[in-house]
Amino acid sequence: MSEREAVDALRTLGLSNYEAQVFVALQQLGSGTAQEVSELSEVPRSQVYGAADDLSDRGLVEVVQASPKAYRPVALQTARELLTERLEREATRAFDSLEAIRTTEADHGDGQDVSVIRGRHPVSDRIAALVRAADHTVVFVSPTGESTTPAIADALRGAAADGVDVTVVTADDSLEDRFATDAVAVFVMSEDNPADFAGRALMADDRTVLLAAETSDEPVGEEAMWTGDSSIGRILAAFMQSGMESGRERHTD
Repeated sequence: MSEREAVDALRTLGLSNYEAQVFVALQQLGSGTAQEVSELSEVPRSQVYGAADDLSDRGLVEVVQASPKAYRPVALQTARELLTERLEREATRAFDSLEAIRTTEADHGDGQDVSVIRGRHPVSDRIAALVRAADHTVVFVSPTGESTTPAIADALRGAAADGVDVTVVTADDSLEDRFATDAVAVFVMSEDNPADFAGRALMADDRTVLLAAETSDEPVGEEAMWTGDSSIGRILAAFMQSGMESGRERHTD
């Protein structure tokens, strides 16, 4: 990692630009005066004092009482713990505040339009939520065992236990063992009917459809579109149902 990347990462963790630059310079120096830090970091000396004092207040820098005054960074492990704890506190405070001001349940809409989701975790979260909302039918296409996250697996089990007809279509026979004791039907595509899946897919209640595809755009990794009780949702659900029936017919031939 370059010095610039280290500075950017520290800024993400909550340090100001000058604080991050001074902290990186002190890692290189081990200990240094404001003048030495300024020369190495190109932070104006007048700004080094304030940034170093702020770092001291955060517990990230020790002030060496000498003439001239010098600064020494704390151990990296200590700095890691301090910044991580602060980030967690800020995250907790932010989401507690959001919870307090939220006026409606975050149900992500009624699904009567087409929505796009980016990122594996958000896609998995949406799949699990749609499974939990299903009334009578769920078909989940899981190309691999890893495609069925623990949260999705729990949602599928819960829906099946509530009387929903749940089917998992996959190319990975490990899912048969995973759902062996559950009321979840697992359909493993045979070699004569290879599962060349484009990605994960979900159909719920013949009207809600989610289609996902892997992307090379990391850290996103996956994009999906979903639609609920809409004309396009019903059309896509009909296509998925037709494909399922065709696959089962080839499987039993």
